Amino acid sequence: MVNGLPEASFKDIPEIFEVDLGESLTARTEALSSFRELGPPDLCHVVKSTGRSGARDFGSYHYISGVDASSSASLAAYINSLTYSIEDNSAWFSKTPQWKVKNGCYCCFNAFSRVDIRVDVKIPGGVNAYVIDLRGERHEATPELWQETYVSALLRAILYSDDSTYFLDAYRKLDPITTREGELRFLQAAEALFTKGEGWQVGSDPEIQVATIVSNHLTAGIMKYFGDSGRYQPVANLFEKLAAREPEVNSLLAKSYIGMNEEVKAVQIMGAAMRQTPQAYTLLHVQCDFLRSKGKQEWAVKLARQAVNCAPSEFVTWEKLADLYIDLGQFDSALLTLNSCPMFTFNGRDAHRVLPAIKVHLPFHRPIGEILPERHKTEDDEAEPALQRLPAPGLRGTWARAYALLTRLVSQIGWDELLKIRSQVFVMEEEYRMQKAHSEMQQALGSGNLTPPETGLESDLASAVIHEDGMVRPSMDDNASTRGVLAPTPKIGPTDSVDLNGSSSIPTIRISTESLRETVESEVTTKVESDAEEEEVVQKMDKGKGRAVDVEESEEATNGDVHTNGHGLEKPIQAAGEGEQSVNDASPAPAQEPFSFSNKRLCERWLDNLFMVLYEDLRVWTIFRAEVAHFKTQHVAYRKTGLEWEILGDLGLRLHHKEEAKEAYQRCLDSPRYSVKPWSKLMEMYADEGDIQRCVQTAIRVAAYQYADYTEMSYPTQIARAFFKLGQIHGHAKISFTLLSMGLPEPILKIMDSYLNYGKTFGVEGYDF
Repeated sequence: MVNGLPEASFKDIPEIFEVDLGESLTARTEALSSFRELGPPDLCHVVKSTGRSGARDFGSYHYISGVDASSSASLAAYINSLTYSIEDNSAWFSKTPQWKVKNGCYCCFNAFSRVDIRVDVKIPGGVNAYVIDLRGERHEATPELWQETYVSALLRAILYSDDSTYFLDAYRKLDPITTREGELRFLQAAEALFTKGEGWQVGSDPEIQVATIVSNHLTAGIMKYFGDSGRYQPVANLFEKLAAREPEVNSLLAKSYIGMNEEVKAVQIMGAAMRQTPQAYTLLHVQCDFLRSKGKQEWAVKLARQAVNCAPSEFVTWEKLADLYIDLGQFDSALLTLNSCPMFTFNGRDAHRVLPAIKVHLPFHRPIGEILPERHKTEDDEAEPALQRLPAPGLRGTWARAYALLTRLVSQIGWDELLKIRSQVFVMEEEYRMQKAHSEMQQALGSGNLTPPETGLESDLASAVIHEDGMVRPSMDDNASTRGVLAPTPKIGPTDSVDLNGSSSIPTIRISTESLRETVESEVTTKVESDAEEEEVVQKMDKGKGRAVDVEESEEATNGDVHTNGHGLEKPIQAAGEGEQSVNDASPAPAQEPFSFSNKRLCERWLDNLFMVLYEDLRVWTIFRAEVAHFKTQHVAYRKTGLEWEILGDLGLRLHHKEEAKEAYQRCLDSPRYSVKPWSKLMEMYADEGDIQRCVQTAIRVAAYQYADYTEMSYPTQIARAFFKLGQIHGHAKISFTLLSMGLPEPILKIMDSYLNYGKTFGVEGYDF
């Protein structure tokens, strides 16, 4: 430990102490050109000194969002506020030097002009504001740049507020908007950037390939901020003004009126807008969603087809069409549509480069943090390797959305039926190889290279495959995406597993850690595959939910040989695939190779891989549910670690088994593991169910975890969304009385009331009853 660090630390603000003074600013300048989207959170760097000659100065920094970035004065005020946060341990008789903030630098990225605005503050002294461009050169900060920076900072604060995948050490989150005046200022700045045509320049969500004036981070931030609280009136007023200049904005305006339950006006707007911009896929999608809500899926699917024709290169148009086909029960069309989805490279949130540090200071928030478990690793943070290495949680962007459609399909029709439809609409690898060999033999016979044998087609194919003259032998250097894996699909047992590419590499689930405990081993055998009684349980499990089925039933599939994992769950065999193949293409084969499958398509390789991901999820879920049933019949306690319960809860949600997922999350709470996920997932479920008592109880824990990670904001957060859902049913007064009845300590009660105070300040539905 470096001398003086504890005395130089802030008492309630996280910070990272630098090895070399100012290295965080240098690293940020070097990384400016790598920021592709909204940019990283703001960086606040300070230098602390004792004022004594010869004493070392310390540099520290932390990340922050929610600070008003509309002027240099507001950013300088934040740095000045830090001077009151240093621990004052000195006394008149003490020799301990008193540390003070000597100077500071606040950095805020402008996502519109792709520059970094910085404010240097000297204490005491002056304030200097300037702009750093991508080359590291300085420029003057203009009012236009300040306006763009202000909106950029607000969008980051709104869109990064509860992104569970985005985590930084020493990241402090404050409320971006606290008053109605601040909200009005945000809307005015957003309107100004809209009319300048700059809104699309900030980029868009990873599912959108090309940002447009209505599909970008600016509109996403506006709709998230007002949509999460159900207050669409202010945003409708904004879009009314913008729609006069930009007809495409009518799609956002119609969505706002639907959110306000002004459906007649929304329909009128959509009708008028369609005459102006008939090719706007966003407007067609708003109509699709409206018709779905009214149970008119047949009408909606026609609009979704039109949206695909208008924007065939966008993932969301194909996704919407596939979703509607599932609603209609046209599962073969849904699978073909899913196969045609254009997939994009996932670009995550912008972040800073992690630098080595002398010390990372993360102060403990009392008293709300005292209700949390200790933040150290225990045996409840361990899990079976197969559970930890499931590939599905690693999917992002368009792949995650496509996988969600695939899981929705399997939840409705079951795994066997899904494989059956797959083999009906896609060319399987074995079919492809047989047809290719047959066509090559015919070419060889036509050119006179082979003498026609008299033993029939099978011997013809066999001789064509093994012929050594170089003309008939199948080429082994074909395109891999077309050729696939030529080796037959191996049978797997309960101790095998398949990775994303189909290779047997993942050690399987045993699935219970009970097998590691000698006390339970002496009472009952935990390996499901060796228990005859359990086989009967497995065979009786619900086929329609994608669980285990009898092996004899799975033989109905038309995918060739049936490969099972010992529990009746059939492993998908390889499909013949090709890189890019349109669903409307009449011939799925390359032009130079005659192909006879006029009624089938080639499966995209990424979709084939998603089938393997789904198989892994279903296999683990099947064994887990069978094991639960087995332990119940044996009247033996079923125990797992906290991390295993959490992974199984996530797995249940992915596969649309909500009740089983809720049970897994509830079991996770029995362990002393430090994790917010089970609490937040249960809070959302209880809010959807209108269970006010349980939702409030879980919300207190979620708030404790948020404050432990320095999220000192009320809105937009998961807790605020949950409370506002409850408020629409019960009213905010009942939530407040429920909190009072719990006898919470005053500081905790104050934090929980802050979410309701936001609703009262901004007039969220339910605040007045």
